[in-house]
Amino acid sequence: MSPKISKDLVQHRLEQAKRELKDAKLLYNDNSYLSANNRAYYAIFHSIRAVLALEPIDFKKHKDVVAYFNKNYVNPEIFPRTLGKRIMQAKRIREDSDYDDEYVANKEATENQIETAEELINLVEKYIENK
Repeated sequence: MSPKISKDLVQHRLEQAKRELKDAKLLYNDNSYLSANNRAYYAIFHSIRAVLALEPIDFKKHKDVVAYFNKNYVNPEIFPRTLGKRIMQAKRIREDSDYDDEYVANKEATENQIETAEELINLVEKYIENK
């Protein structure tokens, strides 16, 4: 049985993305760049999952969510191609921030993470409004 499209689920995921972005900004302002990278990535991840809930489709692994989004939404330029590269970079930075003991998070990279999350959330909101 395939899942049903749920506008509530779409909105829930988008609101979750917005909360994660808000947390990322608070952590960034507190110079907690590792944690801010994590929250910014999750803002990106949940906004992507909001789009996928419109199909509806979902995956268990982050890499599959991101790959599907890039293949079906970025490659055909429903979302800007440059965003696809930035999402992949955000995923790598989040993984480094969370798992690499030698990774040193910096202000500039974290700021870029937050900007990517903010841009994607705005684009996803517009996309959802038009569906």
